[in-house]
Amino acid sequence: MILGIGADLVDTRRIAAALARFGDRFRNRCFADLEIARAEGASNPALVYAKRFAAKEAVWKALGDEARDGIKWRELVVENARSGKPRFVLSGRAAARLAELTPKGMIARIDLSLSDEPPYAQAFVVVSAAPASLEALRPADG
Repeated sequence: MILGIGADLVDTRRIAAALARFGDRFRNRCFADLEIARAEGASNPALVYAKRFAAKEAVWKALGDEARDGIKWRELVVENARSGKPRFVLSGRAAARLAELTPKGMIARIDLSLSDEPPYAQAFVVVSAAPASLEALRPADG
């Protein structure tokens, strides 16, 4: 069952300008330490930040219009599985909002796709729920 869908497109140049203008203030407001470490270790940090920024915007949309109220940027963390696949780890108000959306007896799932064609970065998010009994049969993501 689909609970929400969100998509966002970000111009990497806009993120690069924010990084140049606000530096650590921007980084620390919008990104978790794990995300910062990944971006700063990349050959094009602004592109990595832009994809994660787009992902956060997309998941906000997927969680519903009222989701922005009280959710902090750092509660929406994009990490990568061992396979490299991006995934969300929600905390605080973001996790509470996901729990509110999830019907009783079901398990929520967030699927995230990131892509880029510089200077643009795109994210697409699907928030869904499946019966807990079916979700237990799904293989681990590694």
